[in-house]
Amino acid sequence: MMKKGRVNEMALSGTDTRKEDRHVHVAFVGNPNCGKTTLFNALTGAKLKVANWPGVTVEKFEGDIEYEGYQLKLVDTPGIYSLSCYTIEEQVTRTCVLDDDIEVIVNVVDASSLERNLYLTLQLLELGKPVILALNMMDIVKERGLEIDLHRLPEMLGGIPVVPVSAAKRTGLDILLHAVVHHFEEGPKEDVMDYGPMIEDKLAKLEVMMQARYPSHSMVRWHAIKLLEDDEQVTSEHPIEITNVVDRSYEKEIIQKKYQYIEEIVKESLFHKESRAAQTDRIDKLLTHPILGVPVFLCIMALVFFLTFAVGDFLKGGFEVVLAWISDAARVFLVGIHVSGWLTSLVVDGIIAGVGGILTFLPNIFILFLALGILEDSGYMSRVAYVMDSIMGKVGLSGRAFLPMILGFGCTVPAIMATRALEKEHDRRKVMVITPFMSCSARLPVYVLFADMFFPGHPMIPAFSMYVIGLMTAILVALVMNRMEKGKINDSLLIELPEYKRPNARTIRIYVWTKLKDYLTKAGTTIFIASIIIWFVLNFGVHGMVTDTAESFGAVIGRLLVPVLAPAGLGMWQIVVALISGISAKEVVVSSFAVLFGVANANSAAGMRTIVENIHQFNPSFGPLNAFCLMLFVLLYVPCAAAIGTIKKESGSWKFTLGLMAFQMFLAWAVCVIVFQIGSIFL
Repeated sequence: MMKKGRVNEMALSGTDTRKEDRHVHVAFVGNPNCGKTTLFNALTGAKLKVANWPGVTVEKFEGDIEYEGYQLKLVDTPGIYSLSCYTIEEQVTRTCVLDDDIEVIVNVVDASSLERNLYLTLQLLELGKPVILALNMMDIVKERGLEIDLHRLPEMLGGIPVVPVSAAKRTGLDILLHAVVHHFEEGPKEDVMDYGPMIEDKLAKLEVMMQARYPSHSMVRWHAIKLLEDDEQVTSEHPIEITNVVDRSYEKEIIQKKYQYIEEIVKESLFHKESRAAQTDRIDKLLTHPILGVPVFLCIMALVFFLTFAVGDFLKGGFEVVLAWISDAARVFLVGIHVSGWLTSLVVDGIIAGVGGILTFLPNIFILFLALGILEDSGYMSRVAYVMDSIMGKVGLSGRAFLPMILGFGCTVPAIMATRALEKEHDRRKVMVITPFMSCSARLPVYVLFADMFFPGHPMIPAFSMYVIGLMTAILVALVMNRMEKGKINDSLLIELPEYKRPNARTIRIYVWTKLKDYLTKAGTTIFIASIIIWFVLNFGVHGMVTDTAESFGAVIGRLLVPVLAPAGLGMWQIVVALISGISAKEVVVSSFAVLFGVANANSAAGMRTIVENIHQFNPSFGPLNAFCLMLFVLLYVPCAAAIGTIKKESGSWKFTLGLMAFQMFLAWAVCVIVFQIGSIFL
């Protein structure tokens, strides 16, 4: 009965599609973390990112499916807590649900956190559109020993359909779609909220005034409520003379009435919640402790990187054997068919060495994202933002700003996009400045390679220090910016702390595979092209092909910048070339070293030994301090080309983007110079 179709990204301004018979536009709306995107994926077959903190879905997406003769256009919207407009994601969702094209609303609710989710439900009921309540994560409700009265709950919500579903296990989906179609035909239910005689009297007058001024306007009651709350957007878009009715904002009273009714709903329809909440509270006493919370977070991340090295290095042996066999076989084959020497060198020393060397880091990348996926899906990452709220407040940002920074540990591109969750443009730009200092997964191969080469006894320590230094640099830069602007401390973060749950294997599998696929795609495109370019730059000079790389174009370019990087302990033209190539993608720094020194597998013991020997031929004094500064420079200098493009898109300014790049380049140079010069005194 259900047929999956394509998924297309919508413009933020929405669409103006003409309605046709048997076509129904359905909006999926819910709190962050409610499993809305997972449910959307289950229905449409899309593979959108799912994570256990707010701000992941920052645009709305469409999916077309067929059900019982209806063409259902499903729209996935950003997660929100209410229909009040403060952030970009809230504006997107509010614009979507207010659009007359949206005919049915599926309110996806985390059944294990019913009380928190119902505030948005009551607001949606006021829109006067058919609403279906999708009780998601019912499997978790059962696991936790909770019980929901599925007869009393819909009664207290005005008789709307309440459908238990599990997006992760794909149960209840047909019943949900049947409810959508049936409720669309039946029409909306009446609003259940009663705000008391005084407020209801004012609302009645405002509804009459709205209907007189805007006779064709829909959702009159909702707009009347917003006028009574002094909602800035509604009062500007639908101005009417209300001074005789509204003497002040009644927002506080309206909110209080809603929560009072939510308490009644929970009391009559949800059972055995107290014991589960107590268990979560006991765990949070440690993980969200105002003093111990940050050290616990650092210890957890240290364990993650210990596993990344210990388990990842154990697994990479098989990759090394396969890569060595491919490299030798390719060379023998090409020589055997009498391919010219330059083409053989390009394939073996350029492409296979550059791309293959990156692929040997797959085990490390896999372990890292597996650990991060478990932390995300368990509910811990929300606690990290909460714990960091006080620290971020001291630098003029709320804990919400830490959410993009956490995303930056995976990839800078979605992290920059996640700044849309911030309310003010000024704050968004400030977070864009500091987010690239988070060590993305692309930098991990650089850390692994140089930590293993120059810190063989304890490689995890210098590698993990990069993550700590990046975090501290971001906080310090934000502090300096705030002091220069004489900014004020932002309001405290209001964020959900969902109850802990057992990580879902399917969700983690999708998350890890998506990350690995991105890594492999980059290896097959950006790094592939970069490896070819680097090979040509290192094997051709002003007089054509050269046998000595010291006479190549790369050497000429590198030597021009050697005097600049020499005070930072990076005075080798090979390092300059590798850093320049790293702007395309940070993994290319490793590929560059493989191509520069003719190493088939830079991550193997023999490959690392060869690289160290070649480095010492050019600079015998190059040691752990130089390697640490190289890692530090890779951490702090400009992000990859994709991240630069995203910063330009999100900020809308080349001036800001180029200024940010110049600042990051100078900061990386200055920090490395200070570290190397001071370190040289003691080492």
